[in-house]
Amino acid sequence: MRMAVAGGTGWVGKLVVEQARERGHEVVVISRSGGVDLVTGAGLDEALRGVDVVIDVANVTTLSRKASVAFFEAETRNLLAAEERAGVRHHVLLSIVGVDRVDSGYYFGKRRQEELALAGPIPVTLLRVTQFHEFAAQMLAQMPGPVKVAPRMVSRPVAAAEVAAELVRLAEGPAQGRATELAGPEELTMASMMRRLAKGKGQLVLTVPVGKAMANGGVLPAGDFHRGKITFEQWAASR
Repeated sequence: MRMAVAGGTGWVGKLVVEQARERGHEVVVISRSGGVDLVTGAGLDEALRGVDVVIDVANVTTLSRKASVAFFEAETRNLLAAEERAGVRHHVLLSIVGVDRVDSGYYFGKRRQEELALAGPIPVTLLRVTQFHEFAAQMLAQMPGPVKVAPRMVSRPVAAAEVAAELVRLAEGPAQGRATELAGPEELTMASMMRRLAKGKGQLVLTVPVGKAMANGGVLPAGDFHRGKITFEQWAASR
């Protein structure tokens, strides 16, 4: 199968590309560095020529509702339109568990992305997943100094490698609409994960409220979900 990975040079995208190639698929990496701009649509028609399925893991780093909605609207509209022109048969989209229950700026963009994909011209599979194990490490790295701040939230963190494998598995099959959510094997607070990674480094992790929804399980699966196998401790110990 010929698969295209939108955002294929990002840290999640690289894992998707690796998984797809390991399973014998031909992979097209869609990225700005490769001459394709999802926001303007430049280069998409050529990149999608002969592609059977697109896995969209493109992302933007922002807390702004306006910026998030603008990015995800543009890239999703451009991608779906180019897929229709190219005869792509299946669009697989990565999203977030609880995206419809948590009113954060970034989540508004992901909601809009979901709406466009589900109403679009290409049969779609939408996979919502919980926060990655890697998210705790990213938060630590983004804050300078010895004092770190963790949002007061509880999640079921999942390994990004397991997410990538599930996206490729879904891409190999027929479109499902909303697929069963994927979450990690245990409930943990973000503060506990960050403290585990900061242990022995002279760093202090404090918690701050970020809204009742996140603190009260808004980013936990509300129904059936597939359970990942790699625990946060196993992931942390293997870093």
